Amino acid sequence: MANRTQVVTPEREAFLAGERPADVHIFLHEDRVANVEALEPHGERVDAGVVLLLDGAKGREVFADATGIDPMALAREAMGTEGSVDRDCTGGTCPSCGAEDPEFVFAFAEEQNEEAGGLYAEGPVIHAYVACGCGERYSEKWVAGEQSA
Repeated sequence: MANRTQVVTPEREAFLAGERPADVHIFLHEDRVANVEALEPHGERVDAGVVLLLDGAKGREVFADATGIDPMALAREAMGTEGSVDRDCTGGTCPSCGAEDPEFVFAFAEEQNEEAGGLYAEGPVIHAYVACGCGERYSEKWVAGEQSA
């Protein structure tokens, strides 16, 4: 997994802490988006692309428009393959090819739910779904604020 250090906005910090369950976090790699500069005023520029933090419904629409991938289809495909996703949701390590710069990451936070048990009883859970350039789709979920294993 890439070890990236970057400044995180207060809004993204709150999302990554599991405090914004109504929002979705979208990472778009600069090489996979036609005009990443056009997205910068609407998001946060990071090492290899741009992050958009948007209301859930709007975010799913924007992700589909920007990538040509339905985010729910990505989630269904990615759930079958566990990979390693950076805790800032801007990178990961593909379990198939080892690449550390995904094309896209779509993530959301789910509130703590003690009745559901497991991770969900421990705190808010971040679900991240990744599309790698090799064609692999993978995912990881973790308790918000938890460091990578």
